[in-house]
Amino acid sequence: MSNVCLISPFTGLAGDMLLAALVDAGAPLPAIRAAITDTGLTGWDLTVTRVLTHGLSGSRAVVSVSDDATSRKAGELIAMAGRVRDRAVADTATKALRAIAEVEGHLHGEDPAEVHLHELGGHDTLVDIVGVAAALHALDVRTVHCEPLPLGTGSVRTAHGVLPCPAPATSALLEGALVIGTTLKGETVTPTAAALLRALSADYSPPPPLWLSATGYGVGTRTLPDRPNVAVVRLGALDTADVRDLVVLETNLDDVTGEVLGYVVGHLLDRGALDSWITPAVMKKAGRRTSCTPSPPRTPPTRSNRRCSPRPEPSVCGERTYVAPPRLARPTSSASTDCRCAANTGPTTAKPSSTTPSRWPGRPACRCVPC
Repeated sequence: MSNVCLISPFTGLAGDMLLAALVDAGAPLPAIRAAITDTGLTGWDLTVTRVLTHGLSGSRAVVSVSDDATSRKAGELIAMAGRVRDRAVADTATKALRAIAEVEGHLHGEDPAEVHLHELGGHDTLVDIVGVAAALHALDVRTVHCEPLPLGTGSVRTAHGVLPCPAPATSALLEGALVIGTTLKGETVTPTAAALLRALSADYSPPPPLWLSATGYGVGTRTLPDRPNVAVVRLGALDTADVRDLVVLETNLDDVTGEVLGYVVGHLLDRGALDSWITPAVMKKAGRRTSCTPSPPRTPPTRSNRRCSPRPEPSVCGERTYVAPPRLARPTSSASTDCRCAANTGPTTAKPSSTTPSRWPGRPACRCVPC
């Protein structure tokens, strides 16, 4: 199960590159083809081949067309995408196509539904958009993160003539996206890719901690002289560990017996400390022995609320308080464990990638030596 997709546009991003990268990362090609077939589009074929570029192996998506329909009205494409049986796939695809239609309609002063798409009205646009939506759904991706998009310079030739890079439609679709400059010339981000990122509500902030499960490389059609022309996707599951900022209370216990030390640990845990331990130490005066007792409370203490403080105990003259590094806590649950002395209930925990939880006896029911 992959809940998060991280897109790394190494040299840029196009719809076919993103589709190929998702297939390379494990998206099932039959499910992608089935979703495209639902649209009613005819005269097409989608193949994904392995290619080697600058020593890096990746996948390339190739759309073969057997008719000459290279342009359509935006409303027609949106209606075709809406025929996909899976509503999640249809919604993502139609959202991307509507974004293109609205931008093109604004740029050309036309009704978005009636605007005539030239380069974006062919088979490959519908195949790429529906294919990416189907691939993400098949991989159970719920959140998309994208690294900064490199924008090329120069010009691009379109049906309306030579236009600056990035193309006006791409620039409009990328409003709100995080972009960077690049030394590459020409179009590095296509309108199809920009529309998909908008439809997916891509997050351009750093991704949360993930358990990485797969990586895919999508190779573009353009050949670069000094680097592979690829986009990379990484799939992973969210790390459900709880990260907390804790405060540690620490004090020295002078001239106390072992019985008192054992009591102090239990006392602090009962008062709400997350943990408590005793460390032997030697004091500065005549090498007198002492014990250092830290205890991180569940909530940061204040002057009026120091429930975890060991100060009420004898031989405590003061305490030190400092902020500890963030604590990474994995979720736990209770489970029964049999041992020599009793049946115990103790915590269990497991990584998302593991099916066998770690388990240990609870406290204080279990007192036997093996436990």
